Amino acid sequence: MVKYAPRKVYIRESGGYVELSYTEFCRCRESDQTYMDKLFIPIQGCLLEVVREQYTDFYRDKERWRYLQKLDTKNRLLSLDGFTDSEGNPLDFITDEAVDIAETVVNAVMVDRLKAALPLLSDSEQELIQAIFLTDFPSVKSGRGWA
Repeated sequence: MVKYAPRKVYIRESGGYVELSYTEFCRCRESDQTYMDKLFIPIQGCLLEVVREQYTDFYRDKERWRYLQKLDTKNRLLSLDGFTDSEGNPLDFITDEAVDIAETVVNAVMVDRLKAALPLLSDSEQELIQAIFLTDFPSVKSGRGWA
């Protein structure tokens, strides 16, 4: 007997399937040895007789799925499909609110403009700007290495 008895069992006979209840199937299996050699896969609460190739493919895929699930658990895989908003709608993306992208872009553009403008200044003006504004940046502070 199995853990949960299937609702129906479908046996291949003469190019089609014959439907049996699980208790009928158990009786047939006890009385007829050929039923012991048949291969079945569970489909929607029923057992379906299949050929060896289908049986092997089904259980290979099932074991592969189990293996991948175990890997996901081991590696703490996080699926974005599980993230929803307060109304239960799936989120398209997750934003990192700690980083302001617009500010980062503006700062990068301003640094590029500063690097382009500094060579236009005299040596004393460049030294003054370095002394006032660039004291925290030793790699830039070393002199005319702006470009």
